[in-house]
Amino acid sequence: MTAVLGVPARRRQAPAPSFAHLARLSDDTGLLEHARHAVPRREHGYCTDDVARGLVVVSREPEPAPAVLRLAEVYLSFLTHAQDDSGAFRNRLSYDRRWTDDPALGDWWGRALWGLGTAAARSTAPWIQQEALYAFELGAGRRSPAPHAMAFAGLGAAEVLRRHPEHPGAAALLADAAAAVGWPDSDPLWSWPRRHLAYASAALAEVVILAGTAQQDIALRAAGLRMLSWLRGLQLVDGRLSVLPAAGWRHGSPRQQYDQQPIEVAALADACATAAAATGDPAWHDGVRQSIGWFLGDNDTGAVMWDRATGGGYDGLTPYGPNLNQGAESTLALIATLQHGRGVAGFRATGR
Repeated sequence: MTAVLGVPARRRQAPAPSFAHLARLSDDTGLLEHARHAVPRREHGYCTDDVARGLVVVSREPEPAPAVLRLAEVYLSFLTHAQDDSGAFRNRLSYDRRWTDDPALGDWWGRALWGLGTAAARSTAPWIQQEALYAFELGAGRRSPAPHAMAFAGLGAAEVLRRHPEHPGAAALLADAAAAVGWPDSDPLWSWPRRHLAYASAALAEVVILAGTAQQDIALRAAGLRMLSWLRGLQLVDGRLSVLPAAGWRHGSPRQQYDQQPIEVAALADACATAAAATGDPAWHDGVRQSIGWFLGDNDTGAVMWDRATGGGYDGLTPYGPNLNQGAESTLALIATLQHGRGVAGFRATGR
């Protein structure tokens, strides 16, 4: 069956996430950041940002295969090695196992707490849960001046609260994360706390929803839902996702169409799944379906954004189709998005 781009052609189920390429990018130290096509590029080394995201996706698996559980062990060991006694994290490790930066509280700190919190809440291995919670608690007392870093950390805090609802450190961090994001503007044409949309924007809306839910603050939860609804709406074109490019978008300036990054799609899928769980409204699952559809070709060029043979995700969508490199960030975004397909009915996608 064929269809015009953007017009639904048929209902089909999301493919199961594959961990084959993630295993290809991983070794006994961590997760290599970059690849040329499907071949890991050792010269670029490892980064805490990606290892933390790796721990998120492997910890989300309800029945992980032994190889996937082994990845969780490697990623957890990497993060605990990256963390200093104050709870901050280094981000970059060269292939010869030398840190090239000092501990700090950038995005990688937030993502590390996200990964640790997810492992503490969801891992099937008790020892991983225990060690992840210890490392999370060490880092959760710190605060970053960066809203994105705080949002990622808040996602980890929300995970800890899933298993430990009375955890004071997690509750305080989640509340502070929402405060760091701020309240959306009252202008319905720009329902966002800032005048610039950068990267992984849906994560900011998601942490506000989670904080409002945890605090039973109806107004705060509604603010997060309003942010997410507005963000999703401006990235829809004829029913398909056209996500903001890597350059972002500043209010009042021309909006670029490319290069679109898988991280935006994954963040939107996560946030829509959270909104569906928080509200009980299955209409939010449409955002998950559209995110899955983006990877399968329901996007601005009709390009499939993953390699079925390797299991890797392509690094970005350009005017000429996909960037065929299959690095860690894009592969993790693919896996994270497909994981949501388990709980969502068949979705609309287009063929070419």
